[in-house]
Amino acid sequence: MDDNTAPRQLSLLPSSAVPVQFRLDADTRRRGLRHVAEIRGQLAARQAARAAEQTDVRQPVRPTAA
Repeated sequence: MDDNTAPRQLSLLPSSAVPVQFRLDADTRRRGLRHVAEIRGQLAARQAARAAEQTDVRQPVRPTAA
């Protein structure tokens, strides 16, 4: 692909290597990074809930054979 059709991505971190049309102002970067942190927190909470569910599963107790 040539440079004009290659996929591009916005960067939430300041960088002078980022083309002008993809540069974000400081406020937008802050909001974006805060949103990413919130999503990571939600994912961590879901993972912890799943882990807790798996440890709460109890196996039935079988009587010992006579």
